[in-house]
Amino acid sequence: MSTTTIRLPEALKASVAKAAKRAGTTPHNFILEAIADKAKLADARSDFITAAEARYADIVESGKTISWLEMQQHLKLHAAGKKSMRPVAKKLAR
Repeated sequence: MSTTTIRLPEALKASVAKAAKRAGTTPHNFILEAIADKAKLADARSDFITAAEARYADIVESGKTISWLEMQQHLKLHAAGKKSMRPVAKKLAR
């Protein structure tokens, strides 16, 4: 494992120590978990943006999409465990 030095302002250091104590861990582990969580979030955001850009490119290429209202209704029924036909993509109205 490599070593990295970070300089924390005193107020942040105190806040981390207090939060770590409440969490039942050391400030070191608290900081490691925070960094791991932040890196995971950044990866998830990057994956989301990549998927969104690909989907948008598909919409531009095909000219077809599903309205948010139709998809929202479908998702509400699906989440409630009710049967719902998946909406079909249609040409965008101009």
